[in-house]
Amino acid sequence: MNAVHVDPELEAFIPSFPPADLSDPVTARRNLAGLAAAAPAPDTTGVEIEDAVVRADPDVPVRIYRPHRAHGAIVWLHGGGFVMGDLETEHPWAVRIASGSGAVVVSVGYRLAPEHRFPAALDDAYAALAWTAGHAGPGTGPGRIAVGGHAAGAGLAAAVALRARDQHGPQICFQLLNQPELDDRQETWSARNFTSTPFMTRAKVAASWRHYLGSGPASPYAAPVRASDLSGLPPAYIASAELDPNRDEAIGYALRLLQAGVPVELHQWAGTFHGSQAVLSAGVSQRQIAELGAVLRRALAG
Repeated sequence: MNAVHVDPELEAFIPSFPPADLSDPVTARRNLAGLAAAAPAPDTTGVEIEDAVVRADPDVPVRIYRPHRAHGAIVWLHGGGFVMGDLETEHPWAVRIASGSGAVVVSVGYRLAPEHRFPAALDDAYAALAWTAGHAGPGTGPGRIAVGGHAAGAGLAAAVALRARDQHGPQICFQLLNQPELDDRQETWSARNFTSTPFMTRAKVAASWRHYLGSGPASPYAAPVRASDLSGLPPAYIASAELDPNRDEAIGYALRLLQAGVPVELHQWAGTFHGSQAVLSAGVSQRQIAELGAVLRRALAG
């Protein structure tokens, strides 16, 4: 494998990230919760926050972040390899997305694997999309609702977009996919070679998919890269981290969207690793976070 060159501002923080291990989901969730709790509290000035429940079978908890004079909305899906994360761990990121974009953020507390395997998380996310189409408030009608997320959440967002297209569901105007987890097969160069990269490794990605899929087959709604037809999907922004096993599947998905006639903005962040934008003091993290907000603001304004 080629030498790994981490951004100098990020390198010192690598030991503070939890181990790249999903063999014990309960421990992994506790480690992620600890990392989130240790992060600086976000500035919620100018953002109204409320918890709600999407009535479904079962019900889906959501947390709504409504900036003053909000325009548009995004159904936001947290990362965590389909195994970790919840409304609390995602709270700082949801605040930043709302503040940076001026959009209503509907953060979704979807069910986690392995207790709830595919398609539980997708069903929850899709229910949240349908709910948002009718409940997000002024300025969030047809043509003003996006889907997005980090990592596994970004993969879920891509799957929601596919399902909405195929089932003629609520209109989605944009996909905001940050370091998406899209392909269970792990056949790309980065998936095969990044076996010891910080926080996310080939083995951790493989464990994530095992927990999510169990012994069942992967469909395009589980692993969107498997979709044969990407035409008619919403425009997308896709960001990848250089030192991430999921890097090449994200780039490949962006290229396939372009070839299908879907407008795409692609940003590959040099020197970063999966989840490294949690290091808020690093200049590259600040640029990543600002860009997510700015891209979403532009998409919803249009």
